Amino acid sequence: MYTPPLHPSRVLDTNAATIRNPDEAQRAISSPPSFRESRLEKSSLDITQRLERKLAHLSASDNVLKRWMYELISWTISALSMGAIMGILLYLNNHSLTKWPSGLTVIAVLSKLASAALILPVSEALGQLKWIWFNGKKSKEIWDFEIFDKASRGAWGSAMLLFRTRGRSLAALGALLTLLLLATDTFFQQVVNLPERWNLEGSSSIPKVTWYEPEKDGTREFRGDAEMLQKDESLWPKAQKFLYGNGTQPVPFGNGTKPEIPVSCPTSNCTWPSYRTLGVCSQCTDLDVSQFLTFTCLTARADWIANLTGIFAQDAYPNGTMCGYFFNATSDSPVMMSGYSTVDMESTEGKSLVGEALLMRAFPLVSSPKRKLYFGGSINFKHIRNPLANVVIAASASGAPGVYRNETPVTQECVLYWCVKEMQSSYYLATYEEKTTQTFTNTTPGQFPWQIARYESTSLNGTIMTYDENVVIQSESDIYGVSNVTHVQAYSIFEDVFPSFTTTTNISAQPTFRFQAQYKTKPRYKELKFNPWIPPNNVSRHMERLSDALTSALRSSSSNEMVMGSAFSVETYVNIQWEWLIFPFTLLILTLVFLVATMVKTKKGAGEENLGVWKTSAMPTLIYGLPSPMQKQFTSSSTWSSALDKSKNMKIRLHPKSGWRVSGQPCTPDTPVIAMKVNQAPPGWI
Repeated sequence: MYTPPLHPSRVLDTNAATIRNPDEAQRAISSPPSFRESRLEKSSLDITQRLERKLAHLSASDNVLKRWMYELISWTISALSMGAIMGILLYLNNHSLTKWPSGLTVIAVLSKLASAALILPVSEALGQLKWIWFNGKKSKEIWDFEIFDKASRGAWGSAMLLFRTRGRSLAALGALLTLLLLATDTFFQQVVNLPERWNLEGSSSIPKVTWYEPEKDGTREFRGDAEMLQKDESLWPKAQKFLYGNGTQPVPFGNGTKPEIPVSCPTSNCTWPSYRTLGVCSQCTDLDVSQFLTFTCLTARADWIANLTGIFAQDAYPNGTMCGYFFNATSDSPVMMSGYSTVDMESTEGKSLVGEALLMRAFPLVSSPKRKLYFGGSINFKHIRNPLANVVIAASASGAPGVYRNETPVTQECVLYWCVKEMQSSYYLATYEEKTTQTFTNTTPGQFPWQIARYESTSLNGTIMTYDENVVIQSESDIYGVSNVTHVQAYSIFEDVFPSFTTTTNISAQPTFRFQAQYKTKPRYKELKFNPWIPPNNVSRHMERLSDALTSALRSSSSNEMVMGSAFSVETYVNIQWEWLIFPFTLLILTLVFLVATMVKTKKGAGEENLGVWKTSAMPTLIYGLPSPMQKQFTSSSTWSSALDKSKNMKIRLHPKSGWRVSGQPCTPDTPVIAMKVNQAPPGWI
């Protein structure tokens, strides 16, 4: 006949004083459980307990592989995860991250899974070695139990176990692996390097000019019945900033400066092939003063004083005595380049007080408007066929005091001319850079191209200036240049300041800059905030900046054409550093070695001398802490599985003073015999 188990919720009443008769007690013991008790009994083992029982049955198996099946499966999961990581890395290596954007996320998840899966076999094997350590022939320190127990649960205990065993036991390998497994994430993270590379994204464009024609708005200027020469409206705005000041200044933009030409770059990195464009070039060279200038004091025509009228009235300029450095000092028409007057001078076209000083003079070697040649039109640059300006600039290095001390002026010859520039341009991270790698111009000898004729009418008298040829610069494949009209329009820009001069009435007065001397009008002069033609300013560098600005103006005009280039965008690539995988795979192999070694140690299973496979279970500690009668039920069992079957309905409680108490069993051998009250639970219930 089936006898239902006693319900574990019934406990011993130590205050009992009476007992029922045996028949009533037996009926009370044999009475069927209530509905609630039946429900509690059916649900006494939840899913986690059933899973734990299943794993315990495997650990108690006679087959060593079954005993360690859970750990072997866990190690296999780790190995498969690492293998999957290897496969993904091979797939992504040297490819754009966009090939599989979530690939790195998958690798991170797999690396975590691989690390976590390795912890289980190491922990379980280390827990088993704890029982083997205490199952030896020699007794061990009681604190070793605590150290082993902590080692199977974390890094601190593993470090303590390494010191305790001094690395001379199999358990030390498990402790070392537990510590090293903490670093696997770091090594997995270092495997993937994400360099940025530039990939071709599209096209870009930059302007160049082959043949320049200024944009015409249809405006023409007349005086009477004669059409007047007009300056080039594309070049004049840029040029005047350099002729009367420090030029145009770069506009900050992004990481650098804004380009002065229309650049199209849809990304942050654009390059163009080397290209050629029509432009303006400059050259300057120092003159040997001892060869070309002579210091003397003489009486000559004063064509340099500040308040003179235009050049057309020069025959009426005053004569006077002056001291300084002269061109052609011994000729009939000496030209003073730097010096001062020693007497008062006066005429109908101007006057000068004694001591007026000439600080700087810009003297063109082709005069305006008569186109008279000095030194054949150039001293050092006769080979340049179509100059825009060829000028000698002499200036005192020490200002007015240097002039009065008769110091030698700094003298240079500079030339501006049409040329073809071979350029290399790039645009990178909002910074535009260009470099001129080569220049060439027309150096073919030819006749002097200027033709001058007097123009007279009832309404106007003047000079007709004609340039007889187009400016043509021939390359291997293209013809660059401008028409003769365009050349004259550009040439006229520089006649405003070449000729020009800077004077001062005395050593402390504000210098004045005389310009547009070719016009027959009242004197025109400026008080410049920045005079680029006087030392310590670098005239050569200033002319170079002027030529670059004019080249940019040409390329920004309506005559430009676009050079197509490449636009690149940043793309992240995957680069695998395989050496960082050595550490995780080494741990994988060592974990297998450690697990197999532990399996070999436990291959005999449970017996008289062996505890069996308990791993990290705390059940042995619990079992051997139970009352003696209960210990025999477990310790006499041949397997852990049969012990579990007996304990299916067993419940226990830890009493602070009396230790473990088991439901349905006498408390201890020392428990006193007590009487039970009516309706009290039978002996054995706590």
